[in-house]
Amino acid sequence: MDTTQPPRRPIKRLLVANRGEIATRIVSSARELEIETYAIYVSGDDSHAVRANHAVKLPSASTFMSIDGLIEIIEHYKIDAVHPGYGFLSESEDFSRRVWKEAGAVVVGPGWGILSSTGDKLKARQLAEQCNVPVSPALRQPTNNVEDVQRFASGVGFPIMVKAVDGGGGRGIRLICSKDQLPALVKRAVEESPSKQVFAEKAAVDGFRHIEVQIIGDGSGTVTHLWERECSIQRRYQKIIELAPSVVSDRKLIAKVIEDALRMARHIHYVSLGTFEFLVNPATKEYYFLEVNPRLQVEHTITESISMTDIVKAQLLLAQGAPLTQCGLSVAPGSPEVPPSAHSIQLRITAENVRSDWSLSIGKITSFQFPSGNGIRVDTHLISGRPAVVSADFDSLVAKVIVTASSWKDVVRKARRALEDTRIAGVKTNLDMLKAIVAHSDFLNGQCDTQWLESKQEELLRSSQRIAEAHPNTLGPDITTSSSTASVSTANTLFRKGDAWSIAISSPTTKANEKPPPHHLELTRVLRNDFPTSLSAELLFTTPSSASSATPQTTPYTITLSSTSASASAATSHHRRGNPSYPSHISIPFPGKLVEVLIDEGDVVKEGDVICVVQQMKMELEVRSPRSGRVTWVTEAEDGEDVAEGMLAAVIETAQENRL
Repeated sequence: MDTTQPPRRPIKRLLVANRGEIATRIVSSARELEIETYAIYVSGDDSHAVRANHAVKLPSASTFMSIDGLIEIIEHYKIDAVHPGYGFLSESEDFSRRVWKEAGAVVVGPGWGILSSTGDKLKARQLAEQCNVPVSPALRQPTNNVEDVQRFASGVGFPIMVKAVDGGGGRGIRLICSKDQLPALVKRAVEESPSKQVFAEKAAVDGFRHIEVQIIGDGSGTVTHLWERECSIQRRYQKIIELAPSVVSDRKLIAKVIEDALRMARHIHYVSLGTFEFLVNPATKEYYFLEVNPRLQVEHTITESISMTDIVKAQLLLAQGAPLTQCGLSVAPGSPEVPPSAHSIQLRITAENVRSDWSLSIGKITSFQFPSGNGIRVDTHLISGRPAVVSADFDSLVAKVIVTASSWKDVVRKARRALEDTRIAGVKTNLDMLKAIVAHSDFLNGQCDTQWLESKQEELLRSSQRIAEAHPNTLGPDITTSSSTASVSTANTLFRKGDAWSIAISSPTTKANEKPPPHHLELTRVLRNDFPTSLSAELLFTTPSSASSATPQTTPYTITLSSTSASASAATSHHRRGNPSYPSHISIPFPGKLVEVLIDEGDVVKEGDVICVVQQMKMELEVRSPRSGRVTWVTEAEDGEDVAEGMLAAVIETAQENRL
């Protein structure tokens, strides 16, 4: 028996160990196979769980990454299989092995043996070399030592790319173009790596496209491909728009890439879905293997559109022992030199403030509208009439709009129309930037390489601003609401007249026999309920009897609550806020978690020096000084503390200001 993966068997109960749109997507395919589904969720983030047969509440967001916690759920509910989706534990060899060894359940995917040889980027490179697939020069051993990377850079020259050996989703990757940048950027990549290990490779940047091949195998050595995708439009190695097939016109070059991916997959008898990624230069005809993603990809949707295949359903069937032929897949698709007849584009809609360095936009999505019509698909966890909150705990993806047509020109037109028909209110999104990208002549002409978006960012920002002014992201004209319905909303919690609570507040040092008697609160009228974003109500507040009053005292009040854009702990903190009109104030431009402060009071800093590092969506972002001078004040916030947008990080005064 193969000891690198569990035996394949029927699945009756499936745990979807993910959230958001991908959890919703997996549940849909499982239901069509009549598999009983279990979703997991945390408070305030449960819309994806609505469509599952069962929903299990987690104690915190960190449980999505807790192997012990998930195994406990698997055992309690007698789960047969787990679908990890993407991100979280989807590439964890340890998770796949332990779920089978300790709980007797299968993690849908290639098994821990293949995860071991492909999930680690260095091992995947070694596989490519064994199969005579081109790779760029690289360090052959993982490291967390800056000197190792410096020696490598001295040998191959800049630019180089430093990558976490086990990173994903754009995390743990840094492009280093000079010796001065190297120490700080290597440190950032190491910190973002789960194993704190990175490697370095010669960067292939100018003119290269990001091309990935979707393969699928049944473990018998039978492997097929579902064509390629192009993901060149990206920022900080986060994909924004994906295309299938690639717009590279040289199909002989693309065919070589597809054949190399198949050769690697067949070499290891690949099971389930896998994506083999490459950098391809159409001008020079060079290409290099990048990595393997041994899991379902965010952009699987466009492959489904051009191949007319439900590849999530195929994954579930393969996990139960079905051969490729029983999964609706052709073992011998057409020649990779001949592209499929359809074109598909995926547009990732994210809750990000593009004008604030693409920072996460935290808040409640109050309303939304998505496009419809021939050739349009929308994957989202949002449900009409049910509130959804964007928090710092998870990534910023709100929805994926997928458009498909018979020609490239038609699919671009459809993408433009679909974006015009999309509206999201309550948080800032990248919608206007997406509109600017698909309106650009380079996009229509298929001229976007991996550096295109960042090189054109200022131009695209100006274009997106014009689009926003000409077509505001609103859901039609304002509708006046009568007073009789003023309290009706899509709030998470329904409050009614007569709702009452007993309130007891004590400090942690209060002894049990000294706790004060509770106060009492009763709602008499709900004025406006948009909780947790806002709440306005009239109430009666009753204080208990005391030495000065023998009877309880009841007083009417009006209460108004409004949430802030930051997390609760950041919003209620008493840290100073920066004043934009003061040049000496260096403020944090986005909410997140403080990783470290790199300066002390009295330090002399230069323009561009890093002041502090803030983590957002598992990525570490640097806050740099826009001026040179002496540090006269530094925030007292501690490492690991939530920080709000606009919080003052430091005061840096010039020599002239110090003399005043």
